[in-house]
Amino acid sequence: MLLFVFRLLSRLPLGWVQALGGLLGRLVPLFSAAYRQRLHDNLRQAGLDPARLAGPVAAESGKQSLETAWVWLRPRADLAAKVRWADEPVLRAALDDGRAVIILTPHLGCFEAIAQGYALRPEARTRPMTALYRRPRKDVLLPLVQDARAKEGLLLAPADLRGVRMLMRALKSRQVVGILPDQVPAAGDGVWAPFFGKPAFTMVLPSRLALAGDAIVLVLGAERRPGGAGFDIHVERLAAPLTGDALHDAAQINRAIEAMVLRFPGQYLWGYNRYKKPANAPEPPVSPAPAASAAAAPPPPAAP
Repeated sequence: MLLFVFRLLSRLPLGWVQALGGLLGRLVPLFSAAYRQRLHDNLRQAGLDPARLAGPVAAESGKQSLETAWVWLRPRADLAAKVRWADEPVLRAALDDGRAVIILTPHLGCFEAIAQGYALRPEARTRPMTALYRRPRKDVLLPLVQDARAKEGLLLAPADLRGVRMLMRALKSRQVVGILPDQVPAAGDGVWAPFFGKPAFTMVLPSRLALAGDAIVLVLGAERRPGGAGFDIHVERLAAPLTGDALHDAAQINRAIEAMVLRFPGQYLWGYNRYKKPANAPEPPVSPAPAASAAAAPPPPAAP
């Protein structure tokens, strides 16, 4: 049934898919008190106004959940027509440097469009992206995830020891690696680092890979344009060099993610349980009070 729904969604115009996702997304807080509370808490923690943003954020999250099918299964030419690299010079400079490149894609906008969009670039023919992925919870989706995500110019590395070895080989070959950096890692794979002023268990893999592979680190976000017009992919280069200190480097990467999120905060997955404590992880340090209200934050995009 899920496979049928995914294929059906991929045949619809992107604007229709996003409109449907937006409507469904707005319903989720009405039926899930836990989601609604987490959404409000996370927005407040970042200094954003839940009264203004919670509804639009829920709608944008719904869009993301449905448009994934469109991004994965639509003909590549259709996706190519929807992707625009807003910071092309930043990406171009990193690729032309000659070193390996690590692309960090937080849960912001249509993050699935970033890896797929990179695979459409001419550089991907000789420098494919190896992207780390987690096995879906439903086994029925595994063939879809593997077949739809893995395209020419895009390789998949499972989130286990074998996958990490694949990433290391890619870096040694001066290729491109893609990682979702704001997923909560297992207890032994992270440290407590500030994220919008509150300790969040943060993966150390990106910084360790970057140091081991002498890689350039980029943070990307795919901003959803209204009306199914497509996606603007923004690119920021990590400002300062990593040091090898796990806490320092995790905090630095989190700050870079924060800066990208605040470019278009209405499209971040604020309902994600980013501050949860993994089993067997150490207790988090005491966190400071939430940030002051960010009245100057840009308004969220229009939602249905």
